[in-house]
Amino acid sequence: MTSTHEKVGYAPESKRTPYTPLTAASGVEAVIRMLEGRWKLVILFHLFGGQLLRFSDLERAIPAISQKMLIQQLRQMETDGIVTRIVHHQVPPKVEYGLTPWGQSLCPALDALLKWAEAKS
Repeated sequence: MTSTHEKVGYAPESKRTPYTPLTAASGVEAVIRMLEGRWKLVILFHLFGGQLLRFSDLERAIPAISQKMLIQQLRQMETDGIVTRIVHHQVPPKVEYGLTPWGQSLCPALDALLKWAEAKS
């Protein structure tokens, strides 16, 4: 009997189609569109490290953001698969936000961008 990983698996790195300048540029453009917005990166940095924060905690951590904008940015990141929304069915209702594993994997990439920006100085 063969195991599942022999039947179905990812293509080895060498067999993947390499990026062309056009596909690389469009891929990066899609990521930038996903992260654009005045507050998304600020929200991300508050959630890095596996923290789960309630909506009110995020409001207090980012006092300059309006409730409407915070809700909008969290919903967009949830739709994009970066943020997860956890609803605890209790009274009063409790909703927590955290990063998905894919969202958490942004941390090294953003750290690299920060180091890149610091190198200019």
